[in-house]
Amino acid sequence: MKLFSCAAGALLLASCANAPGARTADVIYVNANVWTGVKGAARAEAVAIAGDKIVYVGDDDGALRFQGEATEIVDLGGDFLAPGFIDNHTHFFDGSFALASVPLNDASSKDEFVRRIADYASSRPKGEWITGGNWDEEKWGGQLPDRNWIDAATPDNPVYIARYDGHMALANSLALQRAGLNDQTPTPDGGEIVRDKKGRITGAVKDKAMEIVEAVIPAPSDAQRAEAFQRGQAEAFAHGVTQVHDMPLPAGGLSNLAALKKLHDDGAMKLRVYVFAPLADWAQVAAFVAENGRGDDTLRWGAVKGYVDGSLGSRTAWRYEKYVDADTTGLTMQAPEQLAEWARAADAAGLHVTIHAIGERANDFVLETFAEIGGEKLHAKRFRVEHAQHLTRAAIARFGEGDIIASVQPYHAADDGRFAVKRIGPEAIKTTYAFRSLLDAGALMTFGSDWPVAPLDPLVGIDAAMFRRTTDGLNPNGWTPEQKISGEEALTAYTAANAYAGFMEDKLGTLEPGKYADIVVLSGDPTGADENTIREITVLRTIVGGDTVFAADQSE
Repeated sequence: MKLFSCAAGALLLASCANAPGARTADVIYVNANVWTGVKGAARAEAVAIAGDKIVYVGDDDGALRFQGEATEIVDLGGDFLAPGFIDNHTHFFDGSFALASVPLNDASSKDEFVRRIADYASSRPKGEWITGGNWDEEKWGGQLPDRNWIDAATPDNPVYIARYDGHMALANSLALQRAGLNDQTPTPDGGEIVRDKKGRITGAVKDKAMEIVEAVIPAPSDAQRAEAFQRGQAEAFAHGVTQVHDMPLPAGGLSNLAALKKLHDDGAMKLRVYVFAPLADWAQVAAFVAENGRGDDTLRWGAVKGYVDGSLGSRTAWRYEKYVDADTTGLTMQAPEQLAEWARAADAAGLHVTIHAIGERANDFVLETFAEIGGEKLHAKRFRVEHAQHLTRAAIARFGEGDIIASVQPYHAADDGRFAVKRIGPEAIKTTYAFRSLLDAGALMTFGSDWPVAPLDPLVGIDAAMFRRTTDGLNPNGWTPEQKISGEEALTAYTAANAYAGFMEDKLGTLEPGKYADIVVLSGDPTGADENTIREITVLRTIVGGDTVFAADQSE
């Protein structure tokens, strides 16, 4: 990128004159390939920004009418400029803390898994909890880890490391002792305590059983949360993400909301955040809204999220048919009747409601529940189904009516595609991660990451949606390739559709005068990329409210 200032002499620009009556811009981006995100709009060349808002989108000559003596001119040399990415589904503090924790997602053997935990534990103070991890047993053949693997290496540190999908975790013996878990502990409803053939607990816990251990893990301090947030915010900006929707853990309470509000009040937040709280706590959220309003355009609240089921990888997604590789149809993390009652009460209290559903049966239940609650006002509610992964054809048609939002995370198709067929069989995968079918049916589909379950990187999500190659390299032409979508459709799902899903379409999601100057500059155009060039595209600049919050080092 080349920087110019009118005061220093506009060496490559035709005019520094400010047209009569035009508002002077603080910065003008010219010579760009501008994708505005406005449906049917042609590409533009320039964007002018005054303060935190866009004042002009169009050609270079038109933009220069907004130039004053102090205006900064940024020549992008043909780089791709688009609305900043919005991520519809993150567990932001979990991901932020995980950035400084033990990395296990790419551990490809039992020995590597154990070695990394041992090395990390040796660097930590005695008594400190070791969390994070994001392991994936499929990468070493499918055997679930056992506490016996790591006990010898972690005698002084309780360990609770999550599977990458967040629906299973491994605890070492010390952590189990702290939680009071033993061989006689009964399995809670909505969860599973994994046992071996002799009835010994292995340390692996699923879904609601995870809460038994999580209840004894000390809450981080305000200082630790602030430090973690800054790491996560920097990670988001490096990937062109200008807003996230933050989703709670089932038993998370209002801790995330309280922590984010403090960060915002302390002036530590530049990333825009729409924070959800657990659906079970809807009454507390409603009271918080009554006392504090709904926040501002940087931090907003007043939304709740529930869980029906678990995940495909942990075999806890709620299905009609049994899993091909396990004698189960999954589970419900909450009694469906209770979940529906909470959703109805939360909606009546004026809260925005979304529910996690992965299995076919779970999705059908949520769609029916939302339809009953919404009635004739269903469209205005903007109810969301988080994940909407495994669908019946009837569910796809119901999403196609356009009243309920399919809030999906495309990277899961590339990741779960490695093992989905052995979980649910060749017929069921035809309508799983059904991006093309949903759009063709007329559904409103939005995109995100599920970070830290998947990378906080929209470009890998766009890649997965466009080309559907699995991460193991075994599907170079795409897994269920009939579900591929275009680059423009993927960009829309990461921008304008997400703005709508968060009730901010009048302020974000497209590049138009009057909207916030939330912008990403990329080294290439995803809409014209192929299977190879998509992976060469990088983020060059991220802008939030007119301020550059990330700029890539292009010195090399």
